[in-house]
Amino acid sequence: MGLVYADIELINGDDLALARRYFIGEEEVKRMHVSALVDTDSYMLCINENIQEQLQLPVVEKRKAQLANGAIVECDVVAPVELKFKNRRSSCSAMVLPGDSEPLLGAIPLEDMDVIIHPLRQELIVNPDHPYFAQMKLK
Repeated sequence: MGLVYADIELINGDDLALARRYFIGEEEVKRMHVSALVDTDSYMLCINENIQEQLQLPVVEKRKAQLANGAIVECDVVAPVELKFKNRRSSCSAMVLPGDSEPLLGAIPLEDMDVIIHPLRQELIVNPDHPYFAQMKLK
């Protein structure tokens, strides 16, 4: 199977909270659309430094991560990030990869949004068993 990309919207979660409380207007919420590689071998959402800078996401911790080439790097973790894909959303943390690295959509937000990779069309789709809302397994 080839590489699968998804067009997602990333939103500054702190801005959303301020907008819900009417401290800022909806037009002031920082957001952007990106094409992310759907990577089921990655656990988290991964963004790059340019995305973090544009969305002004706060660093909440540092973590070590192993890259695809085996190298171990220390990355900032930012939160909260609101992630939207079609009629799904997830609020999550994101690891910040160096420079303009390719954004990765990992397993945790994929599961949270109840989306799957369609193997024949090689695209990310909303789970056809639950087309109108995300359904989670609790056991």
